[in-house]
Amino acid sequence: MRGNVVDLAVAVIIGAAFGAIVSSLVDDVVTPLLLTPALKAANAQDLDKLSWGAVKYGKFLAAIIKFIVIAFILFLIVKGFKSVEKKKVPAAAEPSSTDKLLTEIRDLLKK
Repeated sequence: MRGNVVDLAVAVIIGAAFGAIVSSLVDDVVTPLLLTPALKAANAQDLDKLSWGAVKYGKFLAAIIKFIVIAFILFLIVKGFKSVEKKKVPAAAEPSSTDKLLTEIRDLLKK
């Protein structure tokens, strides 16, 4: 039980750090590359200033991009762990010669 709690705490801390990395990636790299034409067309310098009336859809677009990036990376991580897990499954080991002899003796005693 205690090991699971520690694992969960580590996962939460790493998740928060990963969230900060993804936020920086989206805000500083992806947004300027992908949304520069949209920002210029809307006469906005920042994604947060994109709005349609009172609706600020710039922050919503940034949140969607962040979600997609996080979901894709988590998909790759889970897929990688599952492929490693499949490789770890050992083939059924053949019984040793002693086990074979004991099985034969058991079978003979049953008869």
